[in-house]
Amino acid sequence: MTDRRSTAPRRHSRTRQVTPRTHWLLLSVLVVTLSTALLLQGYTHHMFGITPDDAAGARGSSAAVPARVSHGGPVIANADGAVHTARPETRTIALTFDDGPDPVWTPRILDVLRRNHVEATFFVVGTEVVDHPELVRRIVAEGHQIGIHTFTHADLSHLAPWQRSLELRETQLAVAGAAGVTTALLRPPYSSRNDALDDAGWSVLKQADAAGYVTVLSTQDAEDWQRPGTDRILANATPHGHAGQVLLMHDGGGDRSQTVAALNTLIPRLKARGFRFTTVGAAVGMAGPVQPAGLGDHLQGMALIAALRTGDRSVWLLGVLMYAAGAISVLRAVVVVVAARRHRRQRTGRRARSWGPPVTEPVSVIVPAYNESAGIEAAVRSLLASDHPVEIIVVDDGSTDGTADLVESLRLPGVRVIRQENAGKPAALNTGLAAASCELVVMVDGDTVFDTDTVDAIVQPFADPRVGAVSGNAKVVNRGGLLGRWQHIEYVVGFNLDRRLFDLAECMPTVPGAVGAFRRSALLDVGGVSDVTLAEDTDLTMALCRDGWRVVYEEGAVAWTEAPASLNALWRQRYRWCYGTLQAMWKHRGALVQRGAAGKLGRRGLVYLLLFQVLLPLLAPAVDIFAVYGLLFLDPVRIAGLWLAFLLMQFGMGLYAFRLDGERPGPLWSLPLQQFVYRQLMYLVVIQSVFTAVSGSRLRWQRMERYGSLRAPGSSEGDGATAPGPEADGGVPRPEPYAAVAPLPPGPYGPHTRAPGSGPYAAAPGPGPCPAAPGPAPYAGAPGPGPHPSAPGSGPYGAAPGPAPYAPAPYVPAPDPWPYPQPGQYAPHPEPGPYPAPPPPAPHDTTRWY
Repeated sequence: MTDRRSTAPRRHSRTRQVTPRTHWLLLSVLVVTLSTALLLQGYTHHMFGITPDDAAGARGSSAAVPARVSHGGPVIANADGAVHTARPETRTIALTFDDGPDPVWTPRILDVLRRNHVEATFFVVGTEVVDHPELVRRIVAEGHQIGIHTFTHADLSHLAPWQRSLELRETQLAVAGAAGVTTALLRPPYSSRNDALDDAGWSVLKQADAAGYVTVLSTQDAEDWQRPGTDRILANATPHGHAGQVLLMHDGGGDRSQTVAALNTLIPRLKARGFRFTTVGAAVGMAGPVQPAGLGDHLQGMALIAALRTGDRSVWLLGVLMYAAGAISVLRAVVVVVAARRHRRQRTGRRARSWGPPVTEPVSVIVPAYNESAGIEAAVRSLLASDHPVEIIVVDDGSTDGTADLVESLRLPGVRVIRQENAGKPAALNTGLAAASCELVVMVDGDTVFDTDTVDAIVQPFADPRVGAVSGNAKVVNRGGLLGRWQHIEYVVGFNLDRRLFDLAECMPTVPGAVGAFRRSALLDVGGVSDVTLAEDTDLTMALCRDGWRVVYEEGAVAWTEAPASLNALWRQRYRWCYGTLQAMWKHRGALVQRGAAGKLGRRGLVYLLLFQVLLPLLAPAVDIFAVYGLLFLDPVRIAGLWLAFLLMQFGMGLYAFRLDGERPGPLWSLPLQQFVYRQLMYLVVIQSVFTAVSGSRLRWQRMERYGSLRAPGSSEGDGATAPGPEADGGVPRPEPYAAVAPLPPGPYGPHTRAPGSGPYAAAPGPGPCPAAPGPAPYAGAPGPGPHPSAPGSGPYGAAPGPAPYAPAPYVPAPDPWPYPQPGQYAPHPEPGPYPAPPPPAPHDTTRWY
């Protein structure tokens, strides 16, 4: 039968098409900024570092070092020209400290110097300046001189010229940003006396001279970096004779308690011998090696310090997020596996729960369709092949590809086509619900085919009067290629782990549109299928839970559905799903504080969705970013081990889910590749969805491209029907659930095998195929669409049209804008009293299909 309904397309006045591009620009800027900060932080903190002064290795050739340098003074100027060296005056000690500033030892050394009225020179490391700028300011404020000791304490003789320049320039900027001064003094790390200078070291001095630096070596090394004991440090630091010295000591790089103790004795002792302590510049008569920094250098230095501190905080935050994401992932893995094992025991063990007496009453199957010509025949034929009595209602929502014409041309008994102008999937479902003549309703997408026992399996839980909806087990039919395998894995894990947990916890958030069954009276009680969210299936399921109905999962009700075959199509589908789920979660947030079934949904289901479908995908990029950071700058073996452990956990969950579902585990080999493409796409989907939700933008419905990969019962590849062929890789066998469709016996439903001895269903007398629905009260929850001329005896919304008893009746046009069948067009429902229809759908955009 065909019912042509004219529903004028209406639009939300508030609906606006917003392309949220600003957040992608901001996100790109954030990614670039964060990457730069992390690279800089990783380079400065992990590429080099402070090590003992003898770590530079053996000395090389010194043929290029001028003799006047090898035998000259420790202060070397004009190394790239007419080289000049200088020594401190007699009985003068230039006390110098390397590797600081250190937050513990530098203040203690400064205290010793202040008590003894001594000024010294501190050769600072740039990274330590960034971490402790207040100590640099104190050094300058107390009259000491500042010199630079590179940014990362790198051996400059082993670096490329550009890296040397970077080390010197960044240290100079750090000092300028911290204390507002610049310095001309440089001490290369791992340097010592003039006679230890080799050719590589000499090239460093020449490049430094070209950059405006004066190199300061040493004449006496206290060797406090070895921590040999206070007495030994005193002996090494005490001059022999009266010659001036540049004394090398350390205020950073480790425990300097021995240095502090030695200074307390050394300074008074040498003063008593007539020595004076001063800075390097004063010891050799250098005029003003430390000068106030220019405004540009000061600002750049402050920016450098801020950037590096941001990098430090970012690494710390990434570490925290990584541990949080890891903990949430492990928690989810444990919870879902334990719940799945318990759920399986409840369903298949010796004490398996029975729903009650077999459910044999007929079922209305609603197939909303918009441009589904590629797969609608396979979907309808699979439904007709069911071993449970069904009436099939195909609601064509203004298709432009001849979907309705195709179904009508098949002339299949028990299949009714209802045409309406495009109003969206929720409107199509509500139209089908109004036309359904059975209390039990199955909703199935037009790109989905059922096994022969799917309908029978999915309605058995309705033997329990508390059950208002049942979720089936959707499987991906087009599994060829990596994208198909990844979605196949996701479906198997989701339906066999997460849904078992939801079922056990009585907080099922979604009955999927591909395969779900409902009590018609329960749907009417909640106002039918709402269109206020883009995830109408999630919204409807949550409404049922909040209304006190139990929603369960039946893993034996298998449906085969087409998955997106391109990244663009996958993006659009998952974006709509994620955004719609966020809408539904916000709409039903009141369940968090309710009691009973609603409270279980709120405190269990919504919290689970928030943790594992929103927060975890938002945190998961931290794991990937930190992994890349760790591979570059930390221990790559340890990081690779952690990543492998995370992958093995996912593999274990997938293996168990595949075992529960009776699937071959072959596709799981693609899990490592999934981490590099698929997961990142899902992160972006969640980010886009969250931003869209926060910004208040509304999405339009989008339609997924169909590929015609479904197999019609009894069809072959060459007969023009669509079919799911074997796996491209041969890894997962394609089930063959259908036999050829034999000629159906007379009657609206086809063969029925559930009721022993009942014979063909056509034997039931009278045109009414369904027993009386258990008394739902007439729906009056929402205002109707306005006054309409009523069919005699049809109630406020018109009669719920039942299928014709044997063959399609001639089409009788219905005058516009009458949206319901005319009296006598279809066989009336035999039961007394009207079947209430759901409220009319809210206005929709004409393109809101997916």
